[in-house]
Amino acid sequence: MELYTDGACSGNPGPGGWAFILVHPASGSQKEDFGAERETTNNRMELTAAIKGLEALTRRSRVELYSDSQYVLKGLREWMDSWKKRGWKTADKKPVKNQDLWEELDTLRAAHEITFHWIKGHNEHPQNERCDQLAVAAYKALVRGAE
Repeated sequence: MELYTDGACSGNPGPGGWAFILVHPASGSQKEDFGAERETTNNRMELTAAIKGLEALTRRSRVELYSDSQYVLKGLREWMDSWKKRGWKTADKKPVKNQDLWEELDTLRAAHEITFHWIKGHNEHPQNERCDQLAVAAYKALVRGAE
C-alpha cells in the first residue's frame, strides 16, 4: 500500500486540516479522507493524517508512507524509540510534544511494516498536492461553518 499524508494549519495554533490518500498499487484503487480541528497546530495535523491513514488499513500491510513532514518521518524513524526509553522525554529531559499522537502512531507502527519517504512539499507531486488541497479545504470549511 502507498499512503500519502499532509496536514495544514491557518495560524499555528489555529484551525487545521489533515488528509490522506491510500493507494493499492496492484489494483490502482484508492481511498481519500480528510478532516479538521478548530484549534490545533501544523505538527498535530501532520501526525493526525498519518494516524488516520494507517487506521484506514483493515489488516497488517506493507506500507510505503509518503510525507512532506520531516517532523513525522524523523519522529517515526529516529526519535520515537529513544523517547519511549526515556519515558516520553526528549534528549534534554523535556516532555515530548504531541505525546498522545505519537503513542497512537507507535501502536500503528507496530501493526504494519512501514517504509518512510520524504516528499518535498508544494513541489507538484500529485498526491502530496491533492492531500494539501483536501487538508486546506477541510479547515476552511470548518471555519466557514463556524461563522
